[in-house]
Amino acid sequence: MKLTVHTFASLDGVMQGPGSPEEDPSGGFDRGGWVVPFMEEDFGRVVDSWFARTTELLFGRTTYDLMAGYWPQVTDPDDAVAAVLNGSPKHLVSMTVTAPSWANTVSVIADDVAGRVRELTNRPGGELQVHGSWRLVQALHEAGLVDEYRIIEFPVVVGEGKRIFRDGATASSFDVVETQVLGSGAVYRVLRPTPFTRGAFSVEDGRETVALDV
Repeated sequence: MKLTVHTFASLDGVMQGPGSPEEDPSGGFDRGGWVVPFMEEDFGRVVDSWFARTTELLFGRTTYDLMAGYWPQVTDPDDAVAAVLNGSPKHLVSMTVTAPSWANTVSVIADDVAGRVRELTNRPGGELQVHGSWRLVQALHEAGLVDEYRIIEFPVVVGEGKRIFRDGATASSFDVVETQVLGSGAVYRVLRPTPFTRGAFSVEDGRETVALDV
């Protein structure tokens, strides 16, 4: 299975509490709900496309708890996202949860996260998807396990909060597979990690030159 990461991000890289002020106030975060003013038809279409490709789901504990408390209440048979979230096999990364509450949670990963996730991705199937789960996403990035990032970046600065990539994260470049500007002005990108590259500008014989991989 391909490991794909899905998240919403502010211009300053924050992914915390996009859906409501009460969603995730940990660390004193009081600016939750910053995605809601930008929700429109294009946004819904992109998110629906994510879940249309789901085979299995992988969550960190905080995101799992939030979703497990919300999505089982959505019983509308026409809600495709709810159907996928509630019905798909789910894996939870947690050292404290022993009796997961969300239906179809098939495993709890308490140790050797990178090794266990690698085993999951070696199984047949389409996509093992991660949604939210900031600490898990950072760990998967450090382990080089993410095949594709799908990020919607919104035209808002939150100022502080949980970020996709932590300070000191392993350097990486990305191939931009897809870019869309949504009706709200948000930008959707599909990114595939590639080895980090860099270059330098210099002047030779009075002309500016560019050298890569310096």
